[in-house]
Amino acid sequence: MKAEGFTVEVNGATLAAVQVGEGLPVVFLHAGVCDKRMWEAQMAAVAEDGWQALAYDRRGYGDTESADVSFSHIDDLDAVLRQLDIHAAVFVGCSLGGGLVVDFALRYPGRVLGLVLIGTSVTGSPWTATEAEQQIEAAEEDAFERGDWDMLNRVQAHEWLDGPRGPNGRVGGAVRELFLDMNSKALSKPWLGKEERPLEAWSRVGQIGAPTMLLVGDQDFTALIERHDYLSEEMPNAFAAVLEGVAHIPSIERPDLVNSLLLEFLDAIDGVDDEEADEE
Repeated sequence: MKAEGFTVEVNGATLAAVQVGEGLPVVFLHAGVCDKRMWEAQMAAVAEDGWQALAYDRRGYGDTESADVSFSHIDDLDAVLRQLDIHAAVFVGCSLGGGLVVDFALRYPGRVLGLVLIGTSVTGSPWTATEAEQQIEAAEEDAFERGDWDMLNRVQAHEWLDGPRGPNGRVGGAVRELFLDMNSKALSKPWLGKEERPLEAWSRVGQIGAPTMLLVGDQDFTALIERHDYLSEEMPNAFAAVLEGVAHIPSIERPDLVNSLLLEFLDAIDGVDDEEADEE
C-alpha cells in the first residue's frame, strides 16, 4: 500500500501532505526537528491494520511552502482535516507536534477520538535542565548565533536523536541520515515570525478527557521526562510508558516498538467505539 501525496492551500501556504489506507483517520504531527517522513513506518503499519493514516509538513518544514504571513498551526491542521472531510480523528504527535495536538484537543474536544503524545511539548510548560544538558544547549545557541547551520544540525542530532544522556553518534546509519536531512530542510527554510500563539495549555491539560497514550524515551531531556510524569497524573484518561534505550524520536529509532504500542492503543479505541455502537 503506497502513500499518496496531496497539497492543501491555506492562508498563504501550500501544505505538503500524504495519506494511505482507509478507515478511521489517524493524523500524525511531526517534531520540530523533523518532517512528515518521521512517521513513514507508523503510517504503513496503521494503514495495514485498517486505518487511514495522514501526515503533513507544517509551515517551516519539509516540502511545505509558506509566505511570511500571520498564521495559526491549529487553523492549518483544521484546514487539512476539512479538505479530507474529516470531522474527528486519532492524533499522534511528537514534541512540537504533540503540543499542537494538545492545543487542538483543548479547542476542539469533540473532534478528538484519542491522543498519542511522544516526548510532547505543552504550551506554557516549565523547562529544567541538568548541567550536562545546559552544555549541549549552549553549543546549540553558539552554532545558531554564528549562523553555522551544518554545526547546528549536528548538535541537534546529538540533542534529539542520540539524546543528551548518551554519546554523540549513538544512533547512526540510515536513521541518522534521515534525521540530518529532515532537520537540514527545516533549518534552510525562511524564518516565519508571525505565528499566532495558542493559549497557555499547561494548566488546562486536565480538561482533555479523550483516551491518551503518553510515551517518552528514557534518554530524553530531564524536563520532558518530568513533563511526562506530570501529564500522566493530570490527564484523566491517560496511559503512560517510558521507552528504554531511546531518546526524543523513537518513531525512527525504534519503529518496531512504537508501532506495537500504537496498534495496541488503536485497537483499544476501536473496541470502545464498537461497544458504544452496540449500546446505541
